[in-house]
Amino acid sequence: MIHDPVPNMLAQATELLEAEFGSLPAYETAINAPAIAEVLEATAHRLADNYPYFHPLYAGQMLKPPHPVARAAYALAMTVNPNNHARDGGRASTEMEIEAVRGIATMFGWTESSDSYLGHLTSSGTIANLEALWVAGQLAPGRRILGSTQAHYTHNRISAVLKLDYTSIPADHRGRMSMEALEAELRKGDVGTVVVTMGTTGVGAVDPLDEVLTLKERYGFRVHVDGAYGGYFRLIPEALEEPARRAYALTAKADSIVIDPHKHGLQPYGCGCVLFRDPGIGRFYKHDSPFTYFTSKQLHLGEISLECSRAGASAVALWATQMLLPLTLGGEFARGLARSRAAALELDRRLREDDRFQPLVAGAPALDIVVWKLNAENEDVTSALANRVFLACAERDLHLALVELPLAWFRPAGGTANGAAAETFTCLRSVLMKPEHEAWLDRIWERLSSAYVDVVGE
Repeated sequence: MIHDPVPNMLAQATELLEAEFGSLPAYETAINAPAIAEVLEATAHRLADNYPYFHPLYAGQMLKPPHPVARAAYALAMTVNPNNHARDGGRASTEMEIEAVRGIATMFGWTESSDSYLGHLTSSGTIANLEALWVAGQLAPGRRILGSTQAHYTHNRISAVLKLDYTSIPADHRGRMSMEALEAELRKGDVGTVVVTMGTTGVGAVDPLDEVLTLKERYGFRVHVDGAYGGYFRLIPEALEEPARRAYALTAKADSIVIDPHKHGLQPYGCGCVLFRDPGIGRFYKHDSPFTYFTSKQLHLGEISLECSRAGASAVALWATQMLLPLTLGGEFARGLARSRAAALELDRRLREDDRFQPLVAGAPALDIVVWKLNAENEDVTSALANRVFLACAERDLHLALVELPLAWFRPAGGTANGAAAETFTCLRSVLMKPEHEAWLDRIWERLSSAYVDVVGE
């Protein structure tokens, strides 16, 4: 474990906040301190039944610890427990949300003026994508939603909830949406929105937004960018390969964008964000409340969101984090992303130079997710080995992930499968999203190699 500075910093900030309300008359709340201490002790023991998500040796799923300032700001806000549905329930936190969202919009290339776009935080990327697709359905009723087979499954599920017709588009050998397959669907003339994924959750692929926008000029449809995982990589264009760099350079041309600050944004769960380029989208959210919007004639965030009660503490934590680590090119926040990217490239390089493993034939990872297969006589054995090495790594406190991927992505052009008839097989996957992963890569590699020897015996 690392030294945790949060408790001391939080205690000092709590004293300052209490002083701000010092003019209020004192009151007492019945608290059974011994009972609370006993429950917290039991809670700590229960929480030990977890993977060490906070540690660099956890390199499996998309789990990144919140920044200390985010944890402290969130806990501090819970003293007040604001509700960012209406300004009545969260005056300061409403303004902090507006400012934090403005920072995200600016990162994507939209103006700093809040009047030129519409945006707010949500409780998750799922809800943010739901709002974006709901608006898409309002603007183009009866028209289809298209997204890659590698797009997050939430789009298909959300479309079903919204009773929108969703079609999956095949992905190419890099995991990106196939432009040929996309255009074949567009020719049918019934497409309302195309979902462009900037960082798929499987392999971190970046769909070619530049090519999608070219097709938009020809066929006319809305473009929704799902940057829930990879959106922040727009801050390190120099570290990306040219195809991804071109895509990120054009995010300002999207009609709507989603990002998850609780992934690469260093925030606690749950904190998503949805943005619309056209502020007129707010007309679809319009509703009346008989008792909520009274203390201010300014915009209440509940008037432009589907969710009602929302944690103001999430806005406070995000605002504090972006105050400390602004979303700027070359800043400290961006340098953290660059370290994650460097770790992924180095792991990919080592895998390619080791005949025991094989990453994607197409080339290096687009962002910070690395996938590879275990070389064996056939694909059935490969899948079995992946599962066994996965478990052997966990015994060494190295936590990876398993993923099912197409066989074709690991075969040279024209190659054929050897043995297995299945179209997919099991691979190992590592999400190197902590900046510390760069410094820990030697230890990660040692544990992976040791686990392989333990399983294969050579």
